Amino acid sequence: MLKKDLISQVMSEMGRKGGKIGGKRSLVTMTPEERSARAKKASMAAAKKRTAKRLASASRKRTGKQR
Repeated sequence: MLKKDLISQVMSEMGRKGGKIGGKRSLVTMTPEERSARAKKASMAAAKKRTAKRLASASRKRTGKQR
């Protein structure tokens, strides 16, 4: 199990490094319109997830079920 944890930690660190570069790199390589489209897509995905979470919570409250 220790080896699996170590691999997971290393991969997580690698992903974090790439993520830190990604935003700055896209600022240089993408046009303002492309960045705007990317941000809008991300915003819509986040809104969809929030809505699904809210609806699931409301559904549980109506039926009286807890997690």
